[in-house]
Amino acid sequence: MGAAASILPTPARALASALAGPDIARDSARPEYHFLAPHNWMNDPNGPIWWRGKYHLFYQVNPHAAVWGDMHWGHATSIDMVHWRHEPVALAPTPGGPDSEGCFSGSAVVAEGVPTLLYTGVQNVPPEQATIRDGSDKLRETQLLATAEDDSLRTWKKQVAPVIATPPAGMAVTGFRDPCPWREADGWYMAVGAGERGVGGCALLYRSADLRHWEYLHPLASGKPNGLKAVNPCDSGEMWECPDFFEVNGQHCLLYSSEGKVFWTTGEYDAREHRFFEKRRGLLDHGAFYAPKSFRAPDGRRILWGWIQETRPEGEFAKAGWAGAMSLPRMLTIGKQGQLQMNPAAEVEQLRGAVERATLKPGAVIRQKLVELRRELLMPMGIFHGAVTVRLLINRDKVWELAVDVAGNAVRCGKVSLPLPSLPWPRPILRIFLDGSVIESFIGGREAITSRVYVLKPRETELEISLTGKRSIEISQWPLAPISPDRLTT
Repeated sequence: MGAAASILPTPARALASALAGPDIARDSARPEYHFLAPHNWMNDPNGPIWWRGKYHLFYQVNPHAAVWGDMHWGHATSIDMVHWRHEPVALAPTPGGPDSEGCFSGSAVVAEGVPTLLYTGVQNVPPEQATIRDGSDKLRETQLLATAEDDSLRTWKKQVAPVIATPPAGMAVTGFRDPCPWREADGWYMAVGAGERGVGGCALLYRSADLRHWEYLHPLASGKPNGLKAVNPCDSGEMWECPDFFEVNGQHCLLYSSEGKVFWTTGEYDAREHRFFEKRRGLLDHGAFYAPKSFRAPDGRRILWGWIQETRPEGEFAKAGWAGAMSLPRMLTIGKQGQLQMNPAAEVEQLRGAVERATLKPGAVIRQKLVELRRELLMPMGIFHGAVTVRLLINRDKVWELAVDVAGNAVRCGKVSLPLPSLPWPRPILRIFLDGSVIESFIGGREAITSRVYVLKPRETELEISLTGKRSIEISQWPLAPISPDRLTT
C-alpha cells in the first residue's frame, strides 16, 4: 500500500544527523546492516530493478514524521544489494493531481528501453467515489505511470491522467491498488490488488500493448473471507494488497498480503486463458513481515525484499524518530512439489567477519555475552534428532526464544508455533540473523520468522544455545559488519 520514511539526497549524513538528531545514531534498537531510511517512517519495498549496472530499490516513506502518512517513494542504489546509497525522493504527491494524498506502492519495468514506474495514487473524493473501504472511505485509488528522464533514475516524468482510472464496472471494491506488471509474448499484463465485501480478496488482471491503455480481463486469482467481522477488509481477507506474480523454475507463484500476513501460492498459469490455478500455499514469514516485492536479478535469480514492521506502540517509535526496516534480500525458488523455498541472498555473506565455531553436546549449554548486536548463527538441522533452543537473555531473563524440535516436528518462537517442513529440505540448516531489534530466522530453507525485540543492549545481552538428543552439532557464528558508520545513512 503506501507509506514513507525520509530518503535524503547524497551526501545525506550531515543533513540526516541535523534533522534526526544524535539519538538515532545511538539507538541500539536501530538495525545496522538491514537497509532503512535515514530517519522517520518507511514501509513497503517498491519497484526493485537492475539498471545500468546498479540495483535500484524504491520504498514507501514519510519525509515528515516517524508515523504512517504522506506517502512518497524513497530511492536507494546498490552494486551488491547489501550496501546502499540514498538517492533523492523519486515520487512525491502532486498537489491537485490523482496522487495528491500519496504515492502508494507499485512496480518498475523497462519498456522500450525506458525504466517505467506503475504505482497507485490516492486523492480525496466524496465517499461515494472512494475505493478504500476501511472505515474512512475518503480516498480514491487510481493506477498511475511515470517514466525515467535520466539514467540515474533520479528524475521522473508523471503521466498526468491515470492509466486505469476506475475499478471494473459494477464492482464495489474494498480497495484497488499496488499494480504488478509483467511481459508476455502478446503484450503487457498487470495484476492489481482488490476485493469485495462478502466475496473475498482478489488480484484483478489487465492487458495492454503500451502500458498506457489497459483492458480489464478477469480476476487472475481470488480468495474467500476468513469469517471475521472487520472494518478494514484487509483484516477479514476481503482485500489483497501488494500482489506479486512471477515464474520460477518453470512454476508460477502469486504472493499477496492480507490478514496481517503474506501468503504464497504456487501452481499453474494458463497462458492462453490467463488464469492462475493454485496448487500449494503457505505463509512467507510468520512474524513482523509484510508487503514484499520481488524482481528478477540480472543472473536470473528471483530476489525479494519485505517490510519489517514495528511491533511496539506508535508513541514509542514516533518518539524514537524512526520506524520500519527492509528485510535482508531473499532468494526464492520453487521445489518439485510446489513448495516455496527461501534463503538469504548469497551477497549477505560478504558482511561476515572471522568465523567462530563451537561443538555443542546434548545436554550442554553455550552461553556468551554479545559485544555487538550484529550476528549470524548457522547450525545443521539434518543431523540432530532432538531439539535445539536459541535464547537471548537480559540479566539472565529470557527475552526471545526460538526452539526447533526435530523429534517433535515443531518450531516455536514466542506465540508462533508451526510444524517443521517435510523432509528432504533443500538446505537443512537453521540460520538466524540478529541486528539491533530485528531477528530474521530461516528454518530449513522453507520457513521464516521475523521478530522484533527492543530491550536488547550491547554488552548486556547474552546468547544461549542448548541441545537435547543424542548427537552433537557444530555451531558457526559470524560477527556481521554494519553498512553505515552511524545508523543514519549509507
